[in-house]
Amino acid sequence: MITQSQRLMGMVLAVVILLLIPFTAMQLTNEVNWSPFDFALAGVLLLGTALTAELILRRVKNTRKRMILCGVLLAALFLIWVELAVGVFGTPFAGS
Repeated sequence: MITQSQRLMGMVLAVVILLLIPFTAMQLTNEVNWSPFDFALAGVLLLGTALTAELILRRVKNTRKRMILCGVLLAALFLIWVELAVGVFGTPFAGS
């Protein structure tokens, strides 16, 4: 059986592996240019989403509600990520 600390370490490891993708791309090309703040913000977004999903999966017993809430959570992550990346909506968060 997987303990809570093992699951948390798995989430942190997954976030680190995901953040290694842009870090590696920065070493290979000049088209990817992330600052340390970008990595920190991406880490907070990804880990926050993972922890919120874990909370939803633990607290919500109805499978349909779980799927809906996790879908809304992933949609929110996607919209925030897209806004921060390219400023689709033109909010001040994107630097517009």
